[in-house]
Amino acid sequence: MIIDGKLISKQIKEEIAEEVKQIIKNGGRKPNLAVILVGEDGGSQSYVSYKIKACKFVGFESTTILLPKTVSESELMAEVEGLNNNDGIDGFIVQLPLPKHIDENKIIEAISPQKDVDGFHPINVGRMSVGLPAYISATPLGITELLKRYKIETSGKHCVVLGRSNIVGKPMATLMSRKGYPGNSTVTICHSRTENLKTITQTADILIVAMGVPDFVSADMVKDGAVVIDVGTTRVRSDKTKSGWKLKGDVKYNEVAPKCSYITPVPGGVGPMTIASLLKNTLLAAKNEIF
Repeated sequence: MIIDGKLISKQIKEEIAEEVKQIIKNGGRKPNLAVILVGEDGGSQSYVSYKIKACKFVGFESTTILLPKTVSESELMAEVEGLNNNDGIDGFIVQLPLPKHIDENKIIEAISPQKDVDGFHPINVGRMSVGLPAYISATPLGITELLKRYKIETSGKHCVVLGRSNIVGKPMATLMSRKGYPGNSTVTICHSRTENLKTITQTADILIVAMGVPDFVSADMVKDGAVVIDVGTTRVRSDKTKSGWKLKGDVKYNEVAPKCSYITPVPGGVGPMTIASLLKNTLLAAKNEIF
């Protein structure tokens, strides 16, 4: 069965929009999500434009701060500090990647944990790890929501996560091994140095792939009946699209899909859930429900 991220994200956005209407009806203000965008990376720009549209759909205010790629680290830090101290902003993100002359970790640590709706700050990561309320990184949060809404059993299952990034792989492994649902899985993290990778992936009941390598997972790496979640979104050249580009996942979809009980397509699987989760985190921030 195909896991339809577009459909689920639309449901989530409609639920958020309904809640925002109630907040305004009760005399509250619209939640406000801010984005700092540095430079002119095409992928980042289109992602930010999706966020702006999504904010409008759910009834949020959205604030965008555009900075040149030549901006200094101290100037960017000043912008972050300004948003930290702005009571009219509920949550904000600094769009990654940043130019090489800027230390991403330093910028992430400068964001107030109370406004860190991307869930990247060490305090939010730490709180999530020990089971305290936290802003959870948007992509892993979106994946858990897909598992939940499709009622996919996770308890006692072997979950293999391909990739160990701070944004997807590590938080995903934590969420899948925690007590509760979705969770209670036995988790194996694999990465570029893992030996006998195929032997491990063939034992996965749930395979979550976040390598950033197009067509990395082939049919012989997946057991029959597995749940496959493809997080990969790499732009590759294509003569079959108007733009000359198309999005490719980390999984060879056409050959892997027939073996799966559930699979996410690319595009239309995990991608739409990331923005929906970001909106969800912003609503939590507006309601002061985490801190």
